[in-house]
Amino acid sequence: MADAVEWSIRARFFVNFNCAHDCPYQFDMLPSHGPCRGVAAFEIDEGRYGSVALDRLKAVVAFSWPGAISEGGGQVLTVIDERAAPDQRAALMRIMGGEDASPGADFFRIFAATVETRHGPLFSAIEFEIDIDQRRAAVVVPGVIDSRGEPLHDGSGRVRRVRVDMPEGFEHRQAEVGRGWTRMSGPMPMRLTDAHGLFARLDLSADPAPRPVPTVAESTP
Repeated sequence: MADAVEWSIRARFFVNFNCAHDCPYQFDMLPSHGPCRGVAAFEIDEGRYGSVALDRLKAVVAFSWPGAISEGGGQVLTVIDERAAPDQRAALMRIMGGEDASPGADFFRIFAATVETRHGPLFSAIEFEIDIDQRRAAVVVPGVIDSRGEPLHDGSGRVRRVRVDMPEGFEHRQAEVGRGWTRMSGPMPMRLTDAHGLFARLDLSADPAPRPVPTVAESTP
């Protein structure tokens, strides 16, 4: 880390993984169905990597593990906004590869240690819409990924709101829980139906020191 570049990202974030709506991973438990796989998308509201600005860029990352994340053997596909300039692409590739963060500082660094096969990166148009407060999201990487998120409902069909607070979380500090669907083709095909969805604000940096907790009220820039 002595030569690592200082960076930070504040972004809106959507995740759809194949586990149950309550995602055992959030509570340090084993996956709901054995393997663990899914997609995550984000749009950066404020970001920098050294002197390189990353504002308004989008990215998507897909992961797949044959078992629990901690058991390793994973695959990853990284998709970076085609609008990014060469220096911005390089910066996002390093951040998402966990190359400039202290051990345990964020989920990119932690997940990178569990991955054996890396696909891409792809540089593509990315359609991404998210409303954290309403628990709704849509992600499209043309020809590769089509994903959406919706709120939870109770047995009568009424919308239910469930929130997870993790003051020391390495993925998020506070998140809305929902449900999601994903279809993905290419080197990591997957189909997720009515599975775990998560809507949150990322506040990541190379420095793992405590940072102010972004609240749901701050979810819309």
